[in-house]
Amino acid sequence: MDTLTATLKVRQKALELGFDRCGFARAEPLEKEAFRLEEWLEQNLHGTMGWMENHFDKRIDPTKLVPGAKSVVSVIASYRFKENEEFDQQRGVQKIAKYARGRDYHKVFKNRLKKLFFYTKEMIGDIEGRFFVDSAPVMDKAWAERAGLGWIGKNGNLLNKDFGSWFLIGEMILDVPFVYDRPETDHCGTCTRCIDACPTDAIHEPYRVDSNRCISYLTIELKEAMNKEYENQIGDWIFGCDICQDVCPWNRKAGYGQIDDLRPRPQVLQPPFKSWSSAKEEEFHSLFEGSAVRRASYPLFRHNARIAEKNLSAEAD
Repeated sequence: MDTLTATLKVRQKALELGFDRCGFARAEPLEKEAFRLEEWLEQNLHGTMGWMENHFDKRIDPTKLVPGAKSVVSVIASYRFKENEEFDQQRGVQKIAKYARGRDYHKVFKNRLKKLFFYTKEMIGDIEGRFFVDSAPVMDKAWAERAGLGWIGKNGNLLNKDFGSWFLIGEMILDVPFVYDRPETDHCGTCTRCIDACPTDAIHEPYRVDSNRCISYLTIELKEAMNKEYENQIGDWIFGCDICQDVCPWNRKAGYGQIDDLRPRPQVLQPPFKSWSSAKEEEFHSLFEGSAVRRASYPLFRHNARIAEKNLSAEAD
């Protein structure tokens, strides 16, 4: 099968599986990104996420993950839903980041990428490759950018003209060539809304995020006691944060999602108790079964909920 036909067929199959876009990039070392990553790590902007220092060579070179790799095939799927927007209009409620209100995207993407991988294998023949959903040292945003699926915004998120930043990313690394897409150009312009809106000043300069100050890091990754100065600043967030995305002009025009598993669960938007801090451990595990929220331990989640409850109470006074 010729390269163009294979490219068109894989892209069409990706769309049939529910992905919103599929792009192709040549597998090669990420030289520019490697320099920025090394600099970011040296400045300790990754906080306590020591795992980001591991396997640096694999992180910047896909041929270290798949010997003989020729292509990185990236897919994205939107998680923008009207239910989330209606919920976010409410005042005085504790919030979980929108991506985590539905089924764990790792599971959602993995099942579909597995089908896409075996479809590609059946169509082309004997190929070698792997597929990933945040499950290996792969710089998914960098590869999606190279595959023409968007550009890295000033808040560090990948932005797409049609879907804003309300989407998740997965990829396949394969030892077969495709017709490669051209990288998207930057369309942030002079806008600084994400920088101005961040209450903890985590986006301390355009395109550079200090994880130590990021609310998503503070409420998910940080396993030690949160610095007191940040407790008031996290506001009503108990798992993750969407502030820099909520203010982005591109997200106002973003297309809605089509994968129901990414749709927010009713019990997450309307929990059976007044505050998440009153949830018992068995209720926490039951309500978030198969959810990304389970990445946070029950004690951490409850602790964050108590901080958010205190902040909302102070706001109401």
